[in-house]
Amino acid sequence: MSKRKQLILNVFERIKETSEKDTKYGWSDDLADAIEKKIKFKISSRTLSRYYDAYIDGIDEEKGIETLILNRLSQYLGFNDYEDFCTTIEKKGENASKTTVKIGVDNHEVSLIDGIPAVNIHIENTNTVTPLPSDIEQSSGASEFIKKNGLGILEMTFVLLMVTGGVVFSNNKGSVSRGLMSNWNPIAVDKPFMYWDGNRYMATDSSSLGPQIDVIPMDKFRFKYFKKITRPDTLNAANSMGKVWYDKSNNNVEFFTSYGKHPINDKALKDVSERILNHYAGEQQTDSLEVE
Repeated sequence: MSKRKQLILNVFERIKETSEKDTKYGWSDDLADAIEKKIKFKISSRTLSRYYDAYIDGIDEEKGIETLILNRLSQYLGFNDYEDFCTTIEKKGENASKTTVKIGVDNHEVSLIDGIPAVNIHIENTNTVTPLPSDIEQSSGASEFIKKNGLGILEMTFVLLMVTGGVVFSNNKGSVSRGLMSNWNPIAVDKPFMYWDGNRYMATDSSSLGPQIDVIPMDKFRFKYFKKITRPDTLNAANSMGKVWYDKSNNNVEFFTSYGKHPINDKALKDVSERILNHYAGEQQTDSLEVE
């Protein structure tokens, strides 16, 4: 379809939206009036009717149209001039030949157009038991990551962090949550045994029995909720009191996410106190953290 034909088709489609008439002559009359009112340009309804015959009905051969009239008809449609109209429909034509996929991020739509040479998906799986943000904080954090890094036309990279630790405390010192336990498989608790791997209990069966592993009967509660907190720098009185337990042996303090006994020395854990937090947790522990 030529651009002039597209222009004539568009101006008549526009007037049909408001006109109560149902013939080309009636539409031409209303269109002439609408153009004069909108852009102060006079064009006869007879001329517009001839354009309809030539470019829409195909009764006559397509006629030449003066540049001035092309510009005014384009302005009636809201474009700067005919060149602006042509440029716009060319861009729409390019986009129409491509498939667009829309992805929602926090109620905002991001469009991906086909022709992307590669989509790289990087899945990072760690066994680190780290203080977890709340479910809401995790969701918003992931959304912020996508929004900040963008979804590019040439390449899109998703980083999916699968946290296999249990409870993770927010770096926001005012909140704490027994959060998602993505590595806790309901099927795992059906296994008869479990063992301590240094950070949490792992489910096992008779195939792991032996002197090299200290295996104990499955305790569903401890398996699900009992974990060592490896980021004591995130702990403070606001997010830990009544929610964190500790053991102090040989002047070394370890923090855990549930009450019970220490999995190695079998000592009963104690409720955390502000004094313990002030001396062995919080921001002063940042420099001494083990690099995972």
